[in-house]
Amino acid sequence: MSFFSRSNQPAQQPQQPYSRLPPGGSSGYHDAPRTQRVPAPRYDDPSAYEKRSMGRGQVPSSGGAFAVVSSPSDALALSNCLIVHPSDFSQGQHVLVKQQYPLTVRHDNTGKLAPRTIGASAMQRQWIGLSLTGDEVTVEPLPAQPQYLQAADIEVGFLRRGHEIAEQFSADEMAHNFLKAFSGILVAVGEILVFEFHGQNLKGVVHNVTGVELSEGQRRGGPQPSGDYGVLFEKTDITFMKAPDSTIKIKSSAKKAPPNAILAPNFKFEDMGIGGLDSEFSAIFRRAFASRVFPPVVVEKLGIQHVKGILLHGPPGTGKTLMARQIGKMLNAREPKIVNGPEILNKYVGQSEENVRKLFADAEKEYKEKGDESGLHIIIFDELDAICKQRGSTQSGTGVGDSVVNQLLSKMDGVDQLNNILIIGMTNRLDMIDEALLRPGRLEVHMEISLPDEKGRYQILSIHTAKMRTNGVMGRDVDLQELATLTKNFSGAEIGGLVKSATSFAFSRHVKVGTLAGISDDIENIQVVRDDFLNALDEVQPAFGAAKEELEQVVENGIIHYSSVIDELLRSGKLFVDQVRTSTRTPLVSILLHGPPSSGKTALAATIAQASQFPFMKLLSPDSMVGFSESQKVAAISKTFADSYKSPLSVIVVDSLERLLDFTPIGPRFSNAVLQTLLVLCSRRPPKGRRLLVIATSSLRPVLTDLGLSEAFDSELRVPPVSSLRAIDVVLRELELFPTDDERRRAIAMLQQAGLGGEEDEAGSARLSIGIKKLLSTIEMARQEPEAVAERLTSALMGLGM
Repeated sequence: MSFFSRSNQPAQQPQQPYSRLPPGGSSGYHDAPRTQRVPAPRYDDPSAYEKRSMGRGQVPSSGGAFAVVSSPSDALALSNCLIVHPSDFSQGQHVLVKQQYPLTVRHDNTGKLAPRTIGASAMQRQWIGLSLTGDEVTVEPLPAQPQYLQAADIEVGFLRRGHEIAEQFSADEMAHNFLKAFSGILVAVGEILVFEFHGQNLKGVVHNVTGVELSEGQRRGGPQPSGDYGVLFEKTDITFMKAPDSTIKIKSSAKKAPPNAILAPNFKFEDMGIGGLDSEFSAIFRRAFASRVFPPVVVEKLGIQHVKGILLHGPPGTGKTLMARQIGKMLNAREPKIVNGPEILNKYVGQSEENVRKLFADAEKEYKEKGDESGLHIIIFDELDAICKQRGSTQSGTGVGDSVVNQLLSKMDGVDQLNNILIIGMTNRLDMIDEALLRPGRLEVHMEISLPDEKGRYQILSIHTAKMRTNGVMGRDVDLQELATLTKNFSGAEIGGLVKSATSFAFSRHVKVGTLAGISDDIENIQVVRDDFLNALDEVQPAFGAAKEELEQVVENGIIHYSSVIDELLRSGKLFVDQVRTSTRTPLVSILLHGPPSSGKTALAATIAQASQFPFMKLLSPDSMVGFSESQKVAAISKTFADSYKSPLSVIVVDSLERLLDFTPIGPRFSNAVLQTLLVLCSRRPPKGRRLLVIATSSLRPVLTDLGLSEAFDSELRVPPVSSLRAIDVVLRELELFPTDDERRRAIAMLQQAGLGGEEDEAGSARLSIGIKKLLSTIEMARQEPEAVAERLTSALMGLGM
């Protein structure tokens, strides 16, 4: 009995030749008749086929109910057409079965079919849901001319189990023979097709179809054809994909992308919702995905393996997890397996390693079955440093951490290596990851997701405020470009927090007076305005931004230009700032401000730092390390420098070096660990693309020479004390201690009479020498006695031993 016809009648010699059978082909069944092969008409374009169809004589038919029987012969079953009696429909006419299944009809050439009867193959009956037990269905002519297909994707496999062969079929040759046999017939999404290739009967399921794009005039000229079916012609692009449950081997076309293309067909970068990471994403695509876009044949010629791992590292909140999540959506692959590092660990012996093996089980199974035709399996590891620490660094007696790393290494690039996996790891601590995991063949693409620049911050702000702008609730005075400029060193997460903070200020304006739960009646008119964002900027501070409060605190009284030396110091500081900003040869500049105690070194250093307007500004002061142990100080100093490397332009003010070093002249003693840390960090060049200015202060310059720390600085600037009455006069005028100039001049005269005129003694040192900080404190003390300000000031300065 024939598989297609399932008829008990003996096969008869066909009355008409079957032109759709491929040259040299047969149905593959012993009881099937051999047919005379006559070349079928060829249609190089849709219009030629349409003209040919219009020239044929048409047999009018109104359709109606038809009885269902099996296909009269295997040859006709292989045509994938609906077989009808010549009196019912014209040859090649397109019809609808059960008002939803489109097919092309073909006349019965065996004489077996009676009028008002259709012959359907077993595959057609399975697709439409027909039965041979007296079933009747409606068959109507297609109401409109169908579209012609630009492309069609077909999942293919062997027709019957047990008849599989190991031969590898060429996708290009298969597509050529398929179109040669079936050009001119109608196919629909979901339709089951049967065809012969290299002596094997194959089953295909139409997965997707794309119609030929119509001109503007054709689109306006009547009813539009459906997009779920269409007519094949010579130039239709056929893509054969291996059916998931089949063992067929298909050699992919070298002319087009593989059927399991890496990118989802509807992917748009704008839809990813990632701002400020355009260059990083382009680099990731080039390194990790470009090779997967090309057909396996091309990659095989190059003799390379696909990239198996990407490591995203950088500060918290910069978008590492978001990028990994969106990459999973972007790729035309299975749903990514997302694993938080600590979830791998288990208290039972061997269970942690088993959890790692389970992650790769599906990929291993498919790779054994399909080889390079296997789909892509993505595994995303969040907080990778939790399970992939340097081997030998942990002191746990179980050694579970090392075993997990070993298991992951062997699975990624061991003896039985896989080529259908992509591992995406994320961490804030690149230094903690085992080195073997970072080499080529494993997590070989290292991408730093750093803080966004101004353009990136604008993109992120646009994403976070998109709905506000769409719904008209963002004030017209809000300038996103201005906000992008003001949010220096904000991460993506912090910008999101800024927007939420701004909306909270807008909400607060619509709360009823006297209650926290009541909402005002004009809530529909809510607007998030510029002032809301400016208030939010004061509330949300970046973790890696400028330490504004600390710097402003040490320059609380401002800089008093009591001498031309102060102007020269600030001018020199500006030159060093410009050098760091523009020079290509010196990404690191370090300067030392030294002078007597209370001479204003810290204030000058902070002023230079603030004037730089660098995105990253930090004050490294002993005041913030009171009670720290030696190791804690080293960690705090190292962290500050490490944070500075995450910003393109940074300035660090290291205040009071001798106090940071725990130096004391009695002994003398100091912290060697802190000294070595400062020696290394003040001389280490920042990473490529990063620039750093270090400004240090010290009141004990000779000690730095003894310790060897002075050699770590490129330049030194001396901050002198106040040593002349002219300088004191400038300070008094600036602070407005005296209401009139006459009283101020009288005070200066009193100071001169007291011997504080600035004359040098026999050793060559001036009698007047006082730090500006101490002088300001003395002046403020004298201000408290308004009746005798000059006398109190003179006696106070004399009491200081001037």
